[in-house]
Amino acid sequence: MGLAKQDEPSSRLAAARVATWTAGYAPLPGIPDELTDRGGKIRPAWKRFLPLMAAMDEEEMRARFAAADRHIREAGVSFRVYGDESERVWPLSHLPLLLEEGEWQEITAGIVQRAGLLEIILKDLYGKADLVTSGALPAAVVTGSREFLRPMVGLNPPGGRYLHIYAADLGRGPDGRWWILDDRAQAPSGAGYALENRLVQSRAFPAVYNSMNVQRLAPFFSAFRAGLAQTAKRSEPRICLLTPGIYSETYFEQAHLARYLGFDLVEGDDLVASADRAHLRTIAGPKRADIILRRVDSDFIDPLELNSTSHLGAAGLLETMRAGGVVVANMPGSGLIEMRALLSFMPALAEKLLGEPLRLPNTATWWCGQTKERQKVEAELDALAIAPAFTGGPHILPAELDAPAKARLRRQFKDRPMDFVAQEVVRLSTTPIWADGRLSPKPFVLRVYAAATAQGWTVMPGGFARISEKADARAISMGAGVRSADVWVLSSKPVERVSLLTSGEHTRVRRLTGPLPSRAADNLFWLGRYLERLEGTLRLVRTACASVMESDGPRHGEGATLEHLHHLLITWEAAPRALLEATAPEVVAAVMVNREAMGSVYNLVAAARRTASGMRERLSPDAWRVLGDIAQLTSRDDDAVRMTETEALARADRGLQALAAFSGLAQENMNRAAGWRFLDIGRRLERAIHCCQYMQIFAREDAGLDDLDVLLDLIDSQIIYRSRYMGGLALAPVRDLVLLDPFNPRSAAFQIRQLKEHMEALPRLHEDGVLEEPQRVVIRLAAAVETVDGIAIGTEGAKEIEAEILHLSDAIAERFFPHRAPAKRPYRIDGSA
Repeated sequence: MGLAKQDEPSSRLAAARVATWTAGYAPLPGIPDELTDRGGKIRPAWKRFLPLMAAMDEEEMRARFAAADRHIREAGVSFRVYGDESERVWPLSHLPLLLEEGEWQEITAGIVQRAGLLEIILKDLYGKADLVTSGALPAAVVTGSREFLRPMVGLNPPGGRYLHIYAADLGRGPDGRWWILDDRAQAPSGAGYALENRLVQSRAFPAVYNSMNVQRLAPFFSAFRAGLAQTAKRSEPRICLLTPGIYSETYFEQAHLARYLGFDLVEGDDLVASADRAHLRTIAGPKRADIILRRVDSDFIDPLELNSTSHLGAAGLLETMRAGGVVVANMPGSGLIEMRALLSFMPALAEKLLGEPLRLPNTATWWCGQTKERQKVEAELDALAIAPAFTGGPHILPAELDAPAKARLRRQFKDRPMDFVAQEVVRLSTTPIWADGRLSPKPFVLRVYAAATAQGWTVMPGGFARISEKADARAISMGAGVRSADVWVLSSKPVERVSLLTSGEHTRVRRLTGPLPSRAADNLFWLGRYLERLEGTLRLVRTACASVMESDGPRHGEGATLEHLHHLLITWEAAPRALLEATAPEVVAAVMVNREAMGSVYNLVAAARRTASGMRERLSPDAWRVLGDIAQLTSRDDDAVRMTETEALARADRGLQALAAFSGLAQENMNRAAGWRFLDIGRRLERAIHCCQYMQIFAREDAGLDDLDVLLDLIDSQIIYRSRYMGGLALAPVRDLVLLDPFNPRSAAFQIRQLKEHMEALPRLHEDGVLEEPQRVVIRLAAAVETVDGIAIGTEGAKEIEAEILHLSDAIAERFFPHRAPAKRPYRIDGSA
């Protein structure tokens, strides 16, 4: 869409569209709105924005909205609501929230002031505690929070600060000013979603985005990364983003941030804490972790000193921090400042510690652990909102409770008043969303981020907004009926296009990204195996369907070869054993959709998707889209009764095409480093095992022509065989092609040769010239395949080769993949580590 100056008819048409969109737009009385000011006039930012959108006709707008939605689905942008088994597609509003430059400067100044104030408070509470001893902050407010971690008292934070990133939720007050609703310092989430929102919106409406002079996000992330790096003792530190894992509500965002910032995405089991250092388990042995950006709550970060049931952290991490061996951002215990009780003291603390009032006031709050405040709340209970003082939880409006509920609340309040705060009843301001071809006002909360740098606090020019469908919402969290919105901070002049890429001429050239974490190697290995196992299963399905559809008369669904296919699918646990006597169409249908059989297409797709989710920061957007296509092979609504052999064949064909696309991406796009090798190792192992099993079933001494023909189909080698042999199918050359031919990319011998190359290229723990177990096994295996007599090889030989391949798989897992036992340390001949 070009945005050249419009002619007069086009301008009139755009104005008419804007008038149609805004007709009937009616914010609630007394509630601030982003589209209109208190006089009902459209704000300047929207006066610029709406005509640009109106320059597009309805069809173009629908197409661009659809493109934005499609990108979110294909890129796998997702989140979870606590308790959900499956991910939800990230809901993005089609319109951004617009903020003028002058207004944003006021927000920035307030956020910088508040972040600095909270840093001072944390330093005092975990240090000398002057605020408590002076009476500025009651001791009960501090000790009443479970986020006050006593093991952190007196621990001097490595890196020199408690807060490295801070977030605040904002809303407009009745007077139009911005107010702080909540502080976020435990492990602030959402910055990655803000980044993704910006990517989607700027791609959907590039001309509008550029014309509005929207301030870029990349400088903030660059400053954040540099600020973290400056806290380390090494010039090129290893920064890890500690995640709870794939079932975290915001796992997509964590993976997205790790990929964008170049951090290692790690889980607790990936880390090893010693007396003075923290290390990351890698395939080359433990490597030093200098900085840990945590997305795990404080109490779970060290099971040795904090929550002993936690599997999300690393034992001994606090002791490592005491020794100054690792920087943890934010420091454990930082979540203390999120308690609502602290809000009631923030105005006085700002005056005491900074000598100035808060530039961004927070919601008026009264902690009920004080006599005067408790009496005020009791007297005005129906005019206030009641909320937990130290934990998260919804607000309660006593005025809306029935008599028994209100009486119960009064009893709880009387028994433990210190557990409650009272706050002014907040009516959130509104922003326009696009609904049914018009603009409609909906309440929202703006989340803003600040990062600590060597030059002070820097604020992200934007953040993201959460918008509720409910007109009277008072608090908003992502879930049903809530969508997010990009936040555009507008500049008065053109904005320079910047990226996270450094422009320095003295950047050291690198061709490898460093040792591969053991968990990533494990996930890549199993992704390769699951995808190859899926390919093998789909080839069996396709061959079985073709056999059934090509037969006629009484032989439909019968025959020895079809029985062999049937038996192999059962052996692979692709279908339940209860179907041993079923017809081929029934078995094929079960293979596609059965949820109980571990080797069914449904479960293999789920396993591959789940494994890929555990390392999505290492997968390109194209690779993730292909995995999304593979996931479309099955759905929860599939029914084996309705799954005909025709439908199964069509899905098998689509699946094999998608798998071929993924294989092509891996071969052409992945850097030839250890990650690619482990993905390929998994595929090669599984393919070699399949070759051995195929031969044992379809290439016996009594194998018929149908058996041999099916075998060539399964290893996709019909063309190779027929180009070499003009005399038809024969047992010996088919066996050789399947098992021993090093020139056939589908043979077991070819897979073993590739595995040998991979084993030679992978790092070793010991530099003493002695082979490790995986190298020994693969050399022995390769020698056996290369020297065996091709005429004499039979099914017993194939079984022996399969057993040795399985031995190799175990050796690789034992050597390279994470275990609960301490990671093996590398050493050299001279004894130095």
